[in-house]
Amino acid sequence: MKIVHVSQPVTAGVAVVVLELALAQRDWGWDVTVACPPSGWLADRLREARIDVRAWAARRSPGLRSAGETLRLRRLLSDVDPDVVHLHSSKAGLAGRLAVRRGLPTVFQPHLWSFATARGPLRHASARWERFASRWTDLLVCVSDDELAAGRAAGVTAEAHVVCNGVDTSRFTPGDRAAARRRLGLPAGAPLAVCVGRLAELKGQDQLLSAWPDVLRRVPDARLAFAGDGPMGPVWRRHPVAGHASVVWAGHTADPAAWYTAADVVVLPSRAEGMALVPLEAMACARPVVAFDVGGMRQSIADAGAVLPPGDLTRLAAAVATRLADPALAAREGERGRRRAELSFDRGRMTDQIAALVDKLTPAEATS
Repeated sequence: MKIVHVSQPVTAGVAVVVLELALAQRDWGWDVTVACPPSGWLADRLREARIDVRAWAARRSPGLRSAGETLRLRRLLSDVDPDVVHLHSSKAGLAGRLAVRRGLPTVFQPHLWSFATARGPLRHASARWERFASRWTDLLVCVSDDELAAGRAAGVTAEAHVVCNGVDTSRFTPGDRAAARRRLGLPAGAPLAVCVGRLAELKGQDQLLSAWPDVLRRVPDARLAFAGDGPMGPVWRRHPVAGHASVVWAGHTADPAAWYTAADVVVLPSRAEGMALVPLEAMACARPVVAFDVGGMRQSIADAGAVLPPGDLTRLAAAVATRLADPALAAREGERGRRRAELSFDRGRMTDQIAALVDKLTPAEATS
């Protein structure tokens, strides 16, 4: 089996999924190539693993450069000549399906629909494109039931399967909270809420900042740590609450497991998601999760925390404060989360399911 994964994102959740699939498929004996921008976390990790990386210069958003990006991808795919192409996220889905147009079996994995985040006329244009591009999609892989339902509601008709994201439950494991806090330089005894993720509008850290004073009124000695960087960082560090002594801005972290382990509760104030990896990683570390009810959150968290109406800052503050003030509740939810991660969200289940689906797209001689 010769497969090419195409991804414009080279950091965060999409990049992690691409890397996990590439490593698993390489270990099964498949011939794996990844086309992505040549610098960044994803390309570096792939090269370290000795997986073939082909430079595909592409920007995150569509625009005047998209025609050139499509042409370069068509040439790249012609050179590699794969049995299957697997397109990850919106930009690869746009350029890849225009480049291939059913010339070879094509898998598209949105990781969050483009029309779910676009506004105004662009939102309608994105939905029209996805409806049209269904004809060039042999298999649509959605990471949550919510994502599939959103696609169907928008008129996307391609054959589809839900394969939930998975995490490495041998890397993300329950650990010693006090030791993690010493390592990170955090107060040993203070109730701690942690928000891990890219500082971007969709991730909604500004909503958590706005709710934080209400948390402090309920739990005066609470602390809040943001682990991550991103384009909204300079803006949100000017938020009226951002400079409060209880708020820590840790910047980029290469070890999110340490932050989950240090936390009493992990918070995801996202405005939109496909199925985020952060709650799955936090659950694997036996930490309760509080999140807004956006794509995949209910399916991920269930009874391992609280899933709240999007944008309800009063309920967000109450749910965070409740878990900071009640360690026994937080521990029970954390234990349930660990069991859920092991049973339903282990990365091996994800990679096996996608391999089985891809196998069905190819002639027998390609996989023999």
